[in-house]
Amino acid sequence: MDSTEKSHINRLIEKLLDKSNEDPMKFGDQLVRIGGEEIQEKLIHVLKSGEMDDAFLATKVLSMMDNKELALDALFEVIHRPANQHQNGGLVSLVEEFDIIDKFVDLFRVYLFGNFKSSTLAKVHLDYAEFDITPRTLKKAQKHWNHFLNNSSNGDDFELKKAEAGTILAELKELLDDEE
Repeated sequence: MDSTEKSHINRLIEKLLDKSNEDPMKFGDQLVRIGGEEIQEKLIHVLKSGEMDDAFLATKVLSMMDNKELALDALFEVIHRPANQHQNGGLVSLVEEFDIIDKFVDLFRVYLFGNFKSSTLAKVHLDYAEFDITPRTLKKAQKHWNHFLNNSSNGDDFELKKAEAGTILAELKELLDDEE
């Protein structure tokens, strides 16, 4: 990629993130059409280092590109940051744009520890998405479950999540036991 192309891509990303643009996704569409690993890397950088509005736009564009696995890992990294816990619902809403078959533990963690919006969205995915569940998956989910039980305050929300998450884990354990 020559310097002219890099400059053009940088301008498109700047326009995508420019708050004065009424339709930033027209620049996102152009980035998707150009495609490529370099654009993905730049957008992942925006996702990881930008404010939530910028991260949302970068994720939206990444969700329309090929080879989305790296972008999904970066998305969950940003979602799980404690500093983003109270403002990550928009990012969680974009998870459905990706293949989440291997992301049960990440979504379970968002369900347990997220704010109302992100927790609710994660629960929908847990209820309706298809996941590849292995004994290791269950073990990791159990680890987060134990952390939740030991570190969350006891309120109505706690009791509801405790009951629902306990049911989810029991059903998964039963499913895995039946397969053996």
